[in-house]
Amino acid sequence: MIRSMTTTTHPAAPLAPQKRRVPSPVRARVFLLLQGPHGPFFDRLGRLLRAADAQVWRVGFNAGDAFFWTDPGHYIPHTEPVENWPAHLERLIVEKGVTDLVLYGDVRPVHAAARSAAAEHGLTLHVFEEGYLRPFWITYERGGSNGHSRLMELDLTEMRRAMRGRRGDMGRPPAHWGDMRQHKFYGALYHALILVANREYPAFRSHRSIPVLREFRLHLRRFLSTPYVAAARALAEARVRRGGFPYDLVLMQLEHDASFQAHSPFTTAAEFTGLVIEAFARSAPRHHHIVFKAHPLEDDRGSIRATIAAQAEAHGVGHRVHFIHGGKLAPLVAQARAAITVNSTAAQQALWRGVPVLALGRAVFDKPGLVSTQSLDDFMVNPERPDGRAYRAYRDYLLETSQVPGGFYARHSRAAALRLVVDMMLAPEDPYDALLLSGGTYRQRPGSDEG
Repeated sequence: MIRSMTTTTHPAAPLAPQKRRVPSPVRARVFLLLQGPHGPFFDRLGRLLRAADAQVWRVGFNAGDAFFWTDPGHYIPHTEPVENWPAHLERLIVEKGVTDLVLYGDVRPVHAAARSAAAEHGLTLHVFEEGYLRPFWITYERGGSNGHSRLMELDLTEMRRAMRGRRGDMGRPPAHWGDMRQHKFYGALYHALILVANREYPAFRSHRSIPVLREFRLHLRRFLSTPYVAAARALAEARVRRGGFPYDLVLMQLEHDASFQAHSPFTTAAEFTGLVIEAFARSAPRHHHIVFKAHPLEDDRGSIRATIAAQAEAHGVGHRVHFIHGGKLAPLVAQARAAITVNSTAAQQALWRGVPVLALGRAVFDKPGLVSTQSLDDFMVNPERPDGRAYRAYRDYLLETSQVPGGFYARHSRAAALRLVVDMMLAPEDPYDALLLSGGTYRQRPGSDEG
């Protein structure tokens, strides 16, 4: 049974808020920002925190971090090996009187050390991530994200209680994220800076498993090949759309994605795709097909397209297996009979549409009534549908708590997120406790002009 091998059951914990704290004066808050999304998001965030009368410092680990920070007087370079970072962080916490740590993702080594230091010193840990509800939200939490999120401990009963019977905005999410070109551009620029201007950081080593030069080339190739990829994607989508066959949709993730590496039983994408194709060949009805949809930022560093083709041929199902590189998810998931993933948040677009979902890793949306508990083989034959009312409650709860309208990369979406998130960071409670204790705060919703 695949589920018994790959999924951990977490006991539901009551949504017991921490004791309500009187917020410290803003001028007493000292924020230490570590690595953020590629681009200027953390710099703009720091400006707003300073405008609110807080002290703000930034630690940079390479030339890319330094380039996007415009306050050199409050920039601290870490030029030593990453093994020395925990000791350096301890010194900074004491010397600067740090009260708050801010980071993007909580798994890479420098951020995992920060998560431990925050727990040890009783600091507030602010964690940003890509939106659990996409395409036009970012995630803001405290203490951890993805597999370390408080959502892993909360059940739907507690979420409904916190909502007090209110109904959130269940309107259709925007179809256009609006950040992808900027995301690709800033990724290429960031790694180019590390490649040509990193002399002050001789000990820097990327948390990725490949050299920086190759990382840069992959980012640049992805950025420059956008028109070609779009044309190839249109042809592949047309074959699926016009084929008339039932299909399961596999929501792929980046192999180096932190959630994939830290919160799943797989170390490579090939392990995941091999398991799925084997089960498909063994159990799926012979007239069914399967569509692997790659992440929009997939750079093929692991030759995943060729790997999937080889695996399909080895099991005699090559003519029933399709690969689509990025693009909009909505048209594909709307026609799919089921969706399979490790723990991609893209699965929530399937749940929103009532499409059955099977998750083979730890995921914030893996709740009873939402995600199937079947084995992979049984799911291929007769997938269990999600409970629409349960997902409505779950999605409403996220929109009222940790999901912030906006994005990290495009100017207009970055501005939309910053309008809300600074007040959330300065608040005494995290987003989940704020809803339970005070009913939360007014949230702007992405409108038709956003994107």
